[in-house]
Amino acid sequence: MDPTLASLAPLAELYGVQTSYYDVSGQLRQAAPEPLLRILQTLGAPLQRPEEAADALRFKQQESCRRMIEPVVLAWDGKLNELTVRVPAKTNGAVGALLKLETGEEIVMSCPLAYLPSAGEVDVGGVTYATRRLLLPAALPLGYHRLTLEVKDQITDCLILAAPERSYQPPVDRKVGGWGVFAPLYALHAKRSWGVGDFTLLEEMADWTAELGGGMVATLPLLAAFLDEPFDPGPYSPASRLFWNELYLDVARIPELAASPAAQAMLASADFEKERTDLQSQKLVDYRRVMKFKRRVLEELSKTFFAGSSARQEAFRQFASGHAHLEDYARFRAVVDRRKESWTRWPQRLRDGVLQPGDYDENACRYHQYVQWLADEQLRALAAKARNAGSSFYLDLPLGANANSFDVWRERDAFAVGLAAGAPPDPFFAKGQNWGFPPLHPERIRAQGYRYVTSYVRHHLALASVLRIDHVMGLHRLFWIPEGMDASQGIYVKYPAEELYAVFSLESHRHQAVLVGEDLGTVPPEVPAAMTRHNMHRMYVLQYALQPWAEQALQPVFDGAAASVNTHDMPTFAAFWQGLDIDDRIQLGILEPGTAAEEHRQRQALIGALVQFLRNHGRLGQDVDCTRVLRACLAHMCQSKAFVTLVGLEDLWGELAPQNVPGTWKERPNWRRRAAFNMEAIRQMPEVLETLREVSRLVRSRP
Repeated sequence: MDPTLASLAPLAELYGVQTSYYDVSGQLRQAAPEPLLRILQTLGAPLQRPEEAADALRFKQQESCRRMIEPVVLAWDGKLNELTVRVPAKTNGAVGALLKLETGEEIVMSCPLAYLPSAGEVDVGGVTYATRRLLLPAALPLGYHRLTLEVKDQITDCLILAAPERSYQPPVDRKVGGWGVFAPLYALHAKRSWGVGDFTLLEEMADWTAELGGGMVATLPLLAAFLDEPFDPGPYSPASRLFWNELYLDVARIPELAASPAAQAMLASADFEKERTDLQSQKLVDYRRVMKFKRRVLEELSKTFFAGSSARQEAFRQFASGHAHLEDYARFRAVVDRRKESWTRWPQRLRDGVLQPGDYDENACRYHQYVQWLADEQLRALAAKARNAGSSFYLDLPLGANANSFDVWRERDAFAVGLAAGAPPDPFFAKGQNWGFPPLHPERIRAQGYRYVTSYVRHHLALASVLRIDHVMGLHRLFWIPEGMDASQGIYVKYPAEELYAVFSLESHRHQAVLVGEDLGTVPPEVPAAMTRHNMHRMYVLQYALQPWAEQALQPVFDGAAASVNTHDMPTFAAFWQGLDIDDRIQLGILEPGTAAEEHRQRQALIGALVQFLRNHGRLGQDVDCTRVLRACLAHMCQSKAFVTLVGLEDLWGELAPQNVPGTWKERPNWRRRAAFNMEAIRQMPEVLETLREVSRLVRSRP
């Protein structure tokens, strides 16, 4: 091992930084000293040079011992009979404890330190610290409780997180899952559309799916986005994980339209219809143009609303009072509207979060509050309708937020600013991946009692009856890349996984929502084990499960999995069948041209094994084509013990183009491609209806 790396390794271990990892080929990769030093500094290690590692190590050890109690203490299922308290060994007197339950009830306790059972002593820097066991009530109600301890003149407090060890499981008599349809909302369109999908279209897709016997509708993240300057329409790089994207509002459903002659005139104008028709004719979503087009009308409706005194004013006030960050968010977006630049380029006062009325346009501020209320209204109506019909609304929670986001600006302490999350090199991405957004800071989110984490989880579960957690391995560890360095120089940093699972589990019970973790790719064995322990459903993706031998061409579907043929980051089934993704990777320079023939040979071997496997199981006859094999694959998953089989809408008509090509930005039109057919046509397509009706029959008939 490099001597510098060896000197930093003990310090890295204390901070939860992995100095090595095994890559996808099983080869051990060692961290380089420079990125390791940068990451340790970001985590709070007091050192400027590797030579200071020994002093920084002693400081960290002393700091840990000086902390009377951990900032977060877990009480699985409310059981916490005792917790450990650290004090200098010669400390006398009593320990006073105030346990304030989430309900407001308070429990006061006091006990001489000498009476508390000892759990050992440790010497750090010449000071001996004793660990004592403090007894607590036998059972705590589930929730977020605060415990304050006082010993002599030292006072400290912590969060006691009392959570169910297993996340929510619906009662046997409540239908959840079975099968459902997936489509990105931006891709959907109808004859009435404005160049992009809207919440009403998602509701109509849910209704149509339910009519065919399906129990779920799924889509990509629907979160706020930067659609002007800055500009980033990617659903996994949102402008906030706490607010929705007003781009998807259905203007025709907004009550203020009936009271706004100006907005009505816009909609009735020839210019409006010409622009709408032109946007509808585009094959790709023009986010800037659509948002500008739609915002003109929404701004008129906002002016109408705030100028009047309708009965809806009280509903808006209630919404605003229940969303603590709404006004801050609206001001932030209004400043962005005016300055048209990232907050990182703002003057210092604005960067520090001090916004004054002259910094933004008041109408813009009101607009952003208004459209968030409208989005909440339309989405809640969709979610309520689905629940009442016994269906599930499946939402997707992205791993991070855009570096320019409201969240990073307002909750800066929760993020490791100056670094980016990503993934190490692998056969698909030889240089690794840099996802561009700052990772959460593991210690600071603990110190704040997971306030920000809880907020974005609640934001989604207020609507979703099923929540997909993107890159669930991020609850355990994330690959950090220092700014200015290549992704290949990244290093894994650990997170307090059990505490994060506890937040998700508690909120899933409170909102009666099912959790699904995206655990695809190279995932350490402790991740699926933890998911099983906490009743978080795994994902099964058929394209990942393929093997080149007919006896077991498909790995078995996990019990309780969310099963699908592919994902939004993968080729469609027809493109996979033809090997078009291989050709695309060669064009992108990801694969060497000389390897194309071998890649295609391996793909044909996989497809050949799959065909024989499906025949062996009686799901496929002698006639073989892409559509027949797709239906046989869906049948295989529908007859398994999967929690739900999600059917990609575009696979049903043999779409060849992907929605996203990972690792590309300008090279491919990611997150922009509109569906080849509108919803009116899709609902009448024989091949679509035939497949979905057979899927429904198979799910109903499974053992």
